[in-house]
Amino acid sequence: MGLLDKLFGNKVDYPPLSGESELRMQQEDIKAPLEELARKVSDHLEVVPAEHEAFVFLGKPPRNFGIAWIHDGKVSGLREIAETHNLSQVEVGKLIVRLGEAYQHASDEQRYSTEIGGKQMVVIPSKGLEQEVHRILETTLH
Repeated sequence: MGLLDKLFGNKVDYPPLSGESELRMQQEDIKAPLEELARKVSDHLEVVPAEHEAFVFLGKPPRNFGIAWIHDGKVSGLREIAETHNLSQVEVGKLIVRLGEAYQHASDEQRYSTEIGGKQMVVIPSKGLEQEVHRILETTLH
């Protein structure tokens, strides 16, 4: 039934975040920029925490979504990433497709809920998804 909930947009309640993943989310270089993003964005947020960075899917992945990358204590949205690295619209489109596929690969990963910046969000503490998103960004941006 979880897949049907995702497809048809029914609200899914996830267990509260705890343990190592919660500690990662509390790192100041992730927490402060994530709080700022949470206040600015009205979309649904799904966070993939990593060591001193995080990847945030905004909206309704894997089809209709954006991405934000929290690194070096700041948030880079898709537009900033594209401008900074001179990506064409075609390259941005390919990046979005690849990130959507990465998200789908992690569809069976456990998800948790947490509140940051007054906003409820989903946390996906998946090492595999973290590595795949990082690899996609690295190969696209370098």
